[in-house]
Formats: sequence, structure tokens, C-alpha cells
Amino acid sequence: MPDQRYRWKNKQLREHVAVIDGKKSPTILLKNVTYLNQILKKWLNAHIWIYQDRIVYVGQQLPSEISDCEVIECDGKFLVPGYMEPHAHTFHLYNPHTFAQYASQSGTTTLINDNLVLALQLTKKKAFSFLNEMKNLPVSMYWWCRFDPQTEIHNEELTFSNGNVISWLEHDSVVQGGELTGWPKLLAGDDLMLHWIQEAKRIGKKIEGHFPGASEKTLSKLMLLGADCDHESMTGTDVMNRLLQGYTVSLRNSSVRPDLAKILDEIHELGINQYDKFVFTTDGSPPAFYEQGIIDNMIRIAIEKGVPLIDAYNMATINVARHFNMEHLHGMIATGRIANINILSAKDNPTPESVLAKGKWVKRENEQNNNFGQFPWKSNGFTNLSINWELTMDDMQFSMPFGMKMENAVIMKPYSITIDASYDELSMTHDESFIMLVDRNGKWRINTIIKGFANRVSGFASSFSNTGDFVLIGKNKQDMLLAFNRMKELGGGIVLAEEGKVIHEIPLELGGITSDTPVVELAKLEKEFEELVRERGYNHSDPIYTLSFLSSTHLPYIRITPQGIYDVMNKIVLFPSIMR
Repeated sequence: MPDQRYRWKNKQLREHVAVIDGKKSPTILLKNVTYLNQILKKWLNAHIWIYQDRIVYVGQQLPSEISDCEVIECDGKFLVPGYMEPHAHTFHLYNPHTFAQYASQSGTTTLINDNLVLALQLTKKKAFSFLNEMKNLPVSMYWWCRFDPQTEIHNEELTFSNGNVISWLEHDSVVQGGELTGWPKLLAGDDLMLHWIQEAKRIGKKIEGHFPGASEKTLSKLMLLGADCDHESMTGTDVMNRLLQGYTVSLRNSSVRPDLAKILDEIHELGINQYDKFVFTTDGSPPAFYEQGIIDNMIRIAIEKGVPLIDAYNMATINVARHFNMEHLHGMIATGRIANINILSAKDNPTPESVLAKGKWVKRENEQNNNFGQFPWKSNGFTNLSINWELTMDDMQFSMPFGMKMENAVIMKPYSITIDASYDELSMTHDESFIMLVDRNGKWRINTIIKGFANRVSGFASSFSNTGDFVLIGKNKQDMLLAFNRMKELGGGIVLAEEGKVIHEIPLELGGITSDTPVVELAKLEKEFEELVRERGYNHSDPIYTLSFLSSTHLPYIRITPQGIYDVMNKIVLFPSIMR
């Protein structure tokens, strides 16, 4: 269906009507169901007819023709629409294919995904081919269109040219512009970004904000310029400020910001008891965080915190669909919708025992059905990294006058370096380490000291980063080089080295960015990695997020970027990267 202009062809629509007329058999009949009707906000009894990937009837009648129909008795079961994740970062060690498969097992059957990796790592032609391949998955996959790279890169104007951005916005798999990590530029008068927002609004697509700590005045300005939704509320007051300005509010529960329970308590204290403008998001957490569930876990937390049962389900379904103008396809169990349905054992247990995605069983009576197959990664531009250049001790020069101090997992401040960094090894008695960002093609590097990462990590290298360039951190230059060289052998990955030995690795064989390893296995590798770095002094919330945000200039105060050490508040490169 990748070259199909409409969701269903005329011939298919005629077949759907023929099922109602008894001329064709449904493919699945769900009998005697108790289902959640989002329009009436009630649990109703009915029969549900499904033909291929579409619900063709919900009501009291049974089909007269069932010769090619799988009939499922659902008495005593409770049906809700498949859950929707409106803000997914699906290149977070896992990839969109493996994450979609994993998410479907807990009932999340629609993902709206960040396109940043695709925009930075692939040509537009390859990226659009990838989007079309994603349409063939059982789950429903949609995408954002980024307006900036979230850091300072070389030749940004080529990657985020007007032609490229407009082409992304116009793609039928793209449902929103953003997230607006570059909103300070917008407020400062960036008319090209404003033009892209105008184009998105013209064709009926939403704009997702990224406004942590934004004042009421700033929120008002950004709403005037076109923002529709924001996921950066960290308090009940943040939520109220956004609601009062007309935003849809994404309530977040992530590895760095596990805020949902606290925020729900706070909004209830503020007297907020209307939930139609709320949606849920897990904001692209690493694999291990999802062991407790995805959107189903957020529904569970909401129920526990006193959100009415039906509202809790609506925040995961119809509220998302309405926000993105997809109510005709998603978010409810009703005639004409895509057949994404969760079958629950109890109304208050949001983790389904069976899941239909596009009319296919992806989970059946708590057993996984593998309808996802193998994804053609190589033909879509994702292969092992081929690093045909060497990193040497000559590159390991750390003579900056100041470095980066970690305030938490993602916030960095400048600090004056007082240690002597000319040695090949730093003392384990303090928490200052060498840090280097190196171009994935070996053209440039930037070296400084990071304080607060850990005090006993000897050698560490990662091809997983915001830009896809390589991060090296450690106390010992030889162990850092050992970790880098092992990362090369893997074709991409995360490697820890110590005393001349590799002690842990996470292979990221798909472009050095992501892995085709199942999410469950990745979670084990991630937890082992986190345990090892915590034993060596890392004491923040999430080391994977730290890697992801080292270069991210949408967060204060100082960043290590492809252009050099960057002052976020003053928007200047303090020390440029060095050509190799």
C-alpha cells in the first residue's frame, strides 16, 4: 500500500459495504462484547464485525455470511481501542520496528514518531522509502517533521532546507511539525520556521512544542505563532498554564521525568477534573523503563490516582485521535475505524490479554503472535558502521580552560578546569573525566573535561548520540581508545573498557544508532550497563538519556556539539571543533 493515495481504494470500500449486505464474510467476528464507547462515555454490549484491517460494523446484528470468518466469543471480556503514543522517540537503542512489536504486546498500536534520525542520517529519498515500509507493519506508524537538528551541526541549512522540510510536512505519514526545540529562534524572529508552521497549519497538521519552564507570556506567544500541544509540564501549575492558553497537554511519565503520579495529584489539588485536553506520553525512554508497560502503565497510574476509568482510557485513545484530526481512523471502536482493539480481562486492568492491530492478532490470550516479520534494514540505508579511519593518542589532547559540569542527567553548566589534564590518566579520587566528541567520518573533534559524569569510568565509547557522532568519556586515554576500537569492530555500539579489557558492550549494528535486538534483550544489556556505570560513580537518573542530550542545545547551559563547545544562553560557539 505504499504508493496508494487513499487509505482504502474504491474497490476495498465496496467490499466493506458488501460485508454489511451479506455478500461477503467478515474476516473476524467479535461476539457479545462489552466495549467502551467513546462518544457516549459508556460501556455497551454489541457484536463487532471486522473485515481485513477495518471495523465495518458495531451493533446488535450478526452477519448473515460467516463462511470465511473467525468467530470469537467475548462474553466476560472488555474491549477498548488500541492505545496511542503521540510522542515516540523510536531510535533509543531499539528501533521503530522492534519497539512497535514490543509496544503492541501491551496494547499500544499507534505510534507517532520522531523523524530526527531519519532526517540526519538518510537522504530524503531513503527516508521516505523507510516511511513507506513502516506502513506495512501491523501497527499504525505516523511521524513528525523536525524543523531543526536540536544541536549545532555543520551545514544545517542543507539538511533543514525549505524544500526538505516542506516535503516532509506534505508526506501523508507525517501528522505534525516539531517538536519545537528551536522555539527561541522562532520568538527571536526566524521567519523560515514560522513559514513552516504556517504550512503545517494550512494542510491541517499540528505543531508540537517543547517548552520546559516557559512562562505564561511565552506560552501565549507560542500559541499565537501556531503551537498546539506541549509535553514539558513538570508540575500541576505547568499543566494549568497550558490549559488556560488552549494547549493540548501531554502528561509525561519517562525515565528522566517519571512525573505522572505527582502531576495528577497536583492537578486534582488545583481542582482540575476535566480530562478531554490531556494525552499520555512516555517521551522515548530507554528499553528497561518499559518493562513495567507503556501507555497501559500510564492508564493504570491514572486510575490509581483517581482519574475516572473512562477518562483514563480516553486520554490514551480518542483524545489523541481528536488532537491529530484522526478520529475517522483511530481512537474508538466504531464503524469505519482501523481495527486496533485491545481485549481486557477486567475494566480496570489496562494491559490486554489479546490485541488486534489492523485486524491481525499480534497477541492472543497472552501469547505473542509474530506478524511483524523481518525488516529490510540494509535496503533502507541502515548497515553496520564502516569506520575506515584511526583515532590516536595525538587526538587525545585536553587543554580547554573550562569544561562541562553535570547538574543532572541532562543539564550541563560551564566550570573552570583546575586539574592538570595533560596526563594520560586522571585520578579516580575526583569526578572529572576526559570527554571527546568525534565526527563519525573522522573530520573533526572537540575535547574537554566533564565533571559529575563518574569518578571511576576508565574508558567509554558510544556511537549512540544526538547527532550520530561518537562520544568518548573516561579517566584513561588508552582505555578510551580501546573502547573506541571495539566500537569500530562492532560496527557501532556502546562499549565500556577497564584495565585494558572490554567489560561490557551493547552492539548497535544499524548505523551505529540503533539495534535490531528485541527490546526485552536490549533492556537486559541496558540494565547491565547502567549497573556498571553506577558502580563507577554515575549517580544521575539515566545514562542513556545523558548520551542522547550531551549535544542538545534546546537545554541549558553549555553543550558539546559538532561545531564546538556551545553556550546555549548566548547562542555562540565558545571553542570551535578542531579539524583532524
